[in-house]
Amino acid sequence: MTSPKHFVLDTNVLLHNPESITSFDDNIIVLPMTVIEELDSFKRHNDELGRSARQVIRKLDSLRANGSLKDGVAMENGGILKITVESENMPGTFMDMTVPDNRILAVAKSLLNQGERVIFVSKDINSRLKADALGIEVMDFEKQKCDVDALYTGWREVQVSAAVIDAFHKNETLTLSASDFYTNEFILLRDEQNPKHTGLGRALSEQVVAHLNPEYEDAWSIHSRSKEQRMAFELLLNPDIHLVTLIGRAGTGKTMLALAAGLELVLHLEIYEKLLVSRPIIPMGKDIGYLPGTKDEKLSLWMQPIFDNLTYLMRMNHKIDEGTVQQKVAQLLKNQQVELEALTYIRGRSIPNQFIIIDEAQNLTPHEVKTIISRAGENTKMVLTGDPNQIDNPYLDSSSNGLSYAVEKLKGQPLYGHVTLSKSERSPLSAIAADYL
Repeated sequence: MTSPKHFVLDTNVLLHNPESITSFDDNIIVLPMTVIEELDSFKRHNDELGRSARQVIRKLDSLRANGSLKDGVAMENGGILKITVESENMPGTFMDMTVPDNRILAVAKSLLNQGERVIFVSKDINSRLKADALGIEVMDFEKQKCDVDALYTGWREVQVSAAVIDAFHKNETLTLSASDFYTNEFILLRDEQNPKHTGLGRALSEQVVAHLNPEYEDAWSIHSRSKEQRMAFELLLNPDIHLVTLIGRAGTGKTMLALAAGLELVLHLEIYEKLLVSRPIIPMGKDIGYLPGTKDEKLSLWMQPIFDNLTYLMRMNHKIDEGTVQQKVAQLLKNQQVELEALTYIRGRSIPNQFIIIDEAQNLTPHEVKTIISRAGENTKMVLTGDPNQIDNPYLDSSSNGLSYAVEKLKGQPLYGHVTLSKSERSPLSAIAADYL
């Protein structure tokens, strides 16, 4: 019988996914005492990290009923969990043991020296590098990862005969036998003999493709500049699609399209009562708490890209001067027709009758994305935008972030639609920067 592996978990794994301790069936999970101490420091936070820390601590406390955590307690998945206390004479003390990461690695090294099969699991790249240098097998926590290179784009091109395209233009729908389309996936039909002869539709099922709705070609005086932006408007303006994800590099128009659709549906068509815009606060330097002013004044600094887009959209729609534009934006905020909110204050709410935009969603974990989407109440539409290649969260990458994970897991759901935008439309200079820098 093969001996069980010893998985030494880093703190960031538990904060990334509180259920991670139950993800290694029939093996031994080792939590160094330093991990418990770091969880204790996080538990006081009022953000998602704090909630994750408290959830893990409660889980560990419940496991004490099964025995001693020092000796190891059995879990329902067949695994064993134990907490190990580091000692000064542990192998690896040649490292600076005042550094918490080094104390965690010392536990893994000690188990390795005892002849155990040890795997160090961490979301921190630098910690994995140090573990590898110590001869310890390492891995990222991959339960909620996807292959970003093969990520669902929301549309595909299909080569067909000219007769098929003619039939599609003539009839309301087209049935393509032996197809495996995802619901709400866009299908670009291209003539095998004449590439310029095309048809664009949206899949209603695995085999049925329907025309795009001509009422969804523009919003708030903004017209689509590419087929991908046209697809985005089809999803954003359709009230039957309750969740939309838009992925694209800088300048592809993700946030602009979402805001234009939100303003159209809230202010013109009055399908929703309010436009709520939020984004994760992932600072490049100091945290938001170090900024001066009230919560709203602090938040305005993080929401400046949203203000910029709102100002541009109001100017485009009303053709008025800069001063009047600023007044109109301020009035929308004062009347609470448009609300800007920090993600911290969304958890625990039930949000009905609103058009919600979560910008920069690539900086969220899968658990955070699940928490946010589950806030949607009756007649609420949610849009997540972001670029998986522009991540500021140190423990996420293009494959493990919540936006990519949601795209991969939700494809084909009737209430969901996705488009990956590839062409930069902001300006020629922006396009050059995205392509070459």
